[in-house]
Amino acid sequence: MPIAIAVTSSDLVLPPPGGPAPAAAVLQPPEVQPLETAVTQAALLLEQCGHLVVLYPDTLPPAYVRRLHTVRSVLESDRVALLPVALPPLAVAVLARQLRQLSVSDLSPGVLASAARLLAHYIYAGAQLASVSRLDHVDVGLGAHVTSLLPGAHFGVLVNPGRQLVRIAAGEVPDGPGFATRMTVARGRPRKGEDWVTDTVAPAWRVQGVQEIQPLPAESRRWWGTHRAVEFAAAIPDPTVLYQLVASVRRDECHWCGLELIGDRCGFCSAPVPRTGTAHALDPPPGTGRRATAPAARR
Repeated sequence: MPIAIAVTSSDLVLPPPGGPAPAAAVLQPPEVQPLETAVTQAALLLEQCGHLVVLYPDTLPPAYVRRLHTVRSVLESDRVALLPVALPPLAVAVLARQLRQLSVSDLSPGVLASAARLLAHYIYAGAQLASVSRLDHVDVGLGAHVTSLLPGAHFGVLVNPGRQLVRIAAGEVPDGPGFATRMTVARGRPRKGEDWVTDTVAPAWRVQGVQEIQPLPAESRRWWGTHRAVEFAAAIPDPTVLYQLVASVRRDECHWCGLELIGDRCGFCSAPVPRTGTAHALDPPPGTGRRATAPAARR
């Protein structure tokens, strides 16, 4: 059975870019679902799949985060990983889809959970905005604030893996990935006329395809400070390449719970990995460019 992947909203469950992928479980907020029902749902997932990896935006309301920790505490289980992710909502959904693709491989639960940090480095996430007056995730200068008050002003914002703000009218394009990606796009409103994301950014980044998602994730409106956003996330779509990235990183054993992991922190118990000598980071390994040939994923 695949390792269970769960998200905190139904709009974070994306269709796979190609080929089947296990569905993600959708957990509900405390105002919608009683605690007893939430515990039962998590217990069933553990019974069916053995381990549960929960991915959620780090902007999730505190009451919802407390609910997730309460469920894990009630179950008294060390087989539940709670992973907050510092990415915009659509990018969180893309990352969850990648973990779903990898959940059917031979990666152990500890490696799969800790792989979320590694794979997040390879997601180029941003948005096209009509206003940056309420944008809190990127430093916005006074000039951009003033310009955003003018009719017809539009901005392009990249928030991961780096942060960059550009003026669309000036023809600027944020720095893109140096490896093959597929772009996922979600809109706050239907497309009208020329679109900067799909007509300019996608060709400049040489993406392998564009997948349009409707509607914009509900949390995106608060994340970007406007409902008039065109959110995008360019990421590696091929599970064989994703597997290669994860498999190329050195593995360790968590000294607290004993699970195998990559990186410097266990995804299940959050215990740091003691290091001696040079620290080991989740840096992009070599051989991930457009011309790299990925080996077949081991199943």
